[in-house]
Amino acid sequence: MIEVEIRAFINQREYNSLLEFFNRNAKFMNEDFQVTVYFAGKSDLRVQRTNTFSKLWLKGGKIHDMCREEVEVRFARKDFEKLIKLLKVLGFKVRIVWLRRRLVFDWNGTRVYLDDTEGYGRIIELEHYTKSTKEKPEKTLIERLNKLGVKLSQRKEFEERFSWYERHWKELIGGKLKELGLGFLLS
Repeated sequence: MIEVEIRAFINQREYNSLLEFFNRNAKFMNEDFQVTVYFAGKSDLRVQRTNTFSKLWLKGGKIHDMCREEVEVRFARKDFEKLIKLLKVLGFKVRIVWLRRRLVFDWNGTRVYLDDTEGYGRIIELEHYTKSTKEKPEKTLIERLNKLGVKLSQRKEFEERFSWYERHWKELIGGKLKELGLGFLLS
């Protein structure tokens, strides 16, 4: 399956305004708290724990591409630490960890995420899945984002912020990881 997503950084005021808009004009799907672990290497390999499950997933292409092939395997939520341990034993090293509160909406067939990522910022993401790279849903997603009055953040901005967060995530969220019993992710 190919994931097509567009994203924009938003400030607190925009976040609140968008939340109000989607509460009135979209179907609320769920609220989630996610711990996402990116592993170092040539591939974009991740493990995530949500409120209800854990997953191991691999994204093709390059990080921050709009269209990426995605392979995902779900596990029981309690298997999160086992997945991390297994990958560490295989030689994978933790690259970065994210703590994110995510609100999910269905807005007339478009999946919308309002994210508040600790130490990183707030983001709106619009997403579709497709079976072929020949389809171009990103144009429609960009038009929908424009209708919201939100400007698409450029790849360069995401790469710069990602690079900054990658250097500082341990100091930004290390205490919170320890509070959550996830201090082992720091080593």
